[in-house]
Amino acid sequence: MSDSSKLLQVPRLPTAVWVAVGLFVLLFAQPGVLLAKQWWNDPDAGAGLLLAPVALWLMWREGLAPDRKPQPWLGGLALVGAIAVRYLSTLAAELFTMRMSMLLAAVGLTVFFLGLPQLRRWWLGVALLALSVPLPDVILSALAFPLQFKASEMGAALLRWRQIPVNLDGNIIVIPGHRLFVTEACSGLRSLSALVSLGLLSAGLWLKLPTFRTALLLITLPIAIVINGVRVFLTGFLVFFVDPKLGEGFMHLTEGWLMFLVAFGLVGVTTWGLGGMERLWERRLARE
Repeated sequence: MSDSSKLLQVPRLPTAVWVAVGLFVLLFAQPGVLLAKQWWNDPDAGAGLLLAPVALWLMWREGLAPDRKPQPWLGGLALVGAIAVRYLSTLAAELFTMRMSMLLAAVGLTVFFLGLPQLRRWWLGVALLALSVPLPDVILSALAFPLQFKASEMGAALLRWRQIPVNLDGNIIVIPGHRLFVTEACSGLRSLSALVSLGLLSAGLWLKLPTFRTALLLITLPIAIVINGVRVFLTGFLVFFVDPKLGEGFMHLTEGWLMFLVAFGLVGVTTWGLGGMERLWERRLARE
């Protein structure tokens, strides 16, 4: 048999696996389709179009754990819980728990047939899949509200630093001749979630120790908040000194993308720095 035909050959799996996969698809087809539609139609959830394929590729790359061992009781318990949550979330018409029940069922199947060692091997992919599920609107609003005020405060402080007269009223920045509204879309929540996903991916791929991985994730949060405050300042600065049109439309969107690229670079530099510290720490432990 040629190498190409081997690649196209369907792997021979136990009948129980195929039955379990079929039941999984039958039970969770609806939440899966609804999730994919939201990824496609909602800009705030669009990161899932990238996160989900990357997560699946990472799990495929990691392959099977050499110490895998089926744990039917533990996996079965997770499956029962996932089915119960799926049923209750349908009664309540609550999409987030319905989608998380789908992920819980996938975890349960993994543990059922391959055990916890396999789940640990796939931890990064599972975490990215969890991040790809959009949060409920209630939680998003609760997170966006304080971020709006924080971005407004930071932007106003930087404008005062540049000797621009500023009056801050909640999330409204008043400068001579202009009023800047820091809306929910400008709260930085979208860039924050994207940078957290990026930080998690960087931590899993280029760092080894849990301490340094956690440090990267913790540093990612203030990077996103500070960069969004700088974006608000930059908008006010350009509106005041250059052209009011720079605070709206395509130019405003371009500013956001440029600031996100700066945040992206800062996360990369932080990952590089922590990686160097991690290597030094490992050498020190080796000498001891």
